[in-house]
Amino acid sequence: MRTWNTRLLAMALVLLAACAHRGTKVPAEAAEAPYRIGPEDVLDVAVWRDADLSRTVPVRPDGFISLPLVGDVKAEGKTPQELAAELGERLGALVQAPRVTVVVREVNSARIYVTGEVTRPGTYPLRGRMSLVQAIALAGGFSDFADREGIRIIRQGEAEAIPVSYSDLVGDDAGKRLLLLRPGDTVVVP
Repeated sequence: MRTWNTRLLAMALVLLAACAHRGTKVPAEAAEAPYRIGPEDVLDVAVWRDADLSRTVPVRPDGFISLPLVGDVKAEGKTPQELAAELGERLGALVQAPRVTVVVREVNSARIYVTGEVTRPGTYPLRGRMSLVQAIALAGGFSDFADREGIRIIRQGEAEAIPVSYSDLVGDDAGKRLLLLRPGDTVVVP
């Protein structure tokens, strides 16, 4: 086991050195805050050595989950570790030294919306990192009447829409202008 961990660490260091040598930067968005649980996510809640309390639960639209002995618990907006700590505290009064683990089994709350002159406008799950170009491709590409230079991204919490020119995203310097979408973003293609 120890040699396996040593090998894994060595491979990670080689990969980091190769990225540093090539000048590859880790995007700031890749190092963002940990995942926060949202409505319609599905969670695996495991209580060590207590199969009766362990279960897979959906996060209801109101942001709560329901578990035996503890009842309804607000899960929305918490990290899995924060939720596990709260469940451990609540179970502590009923179970001796509970060890609780929460794993997000299905991410269903992170979505983007693509509307306007695309082949298939609609709601799409945001699984990992997705660029604007990838979102447009997911929506089937542009329709015949799309204004590729007038795209706007409506982002929650921002007063104004973000204007985007498609030719800037796919031009020679496209790698420098990678525009990543965030949960709740709405892409409007006029």
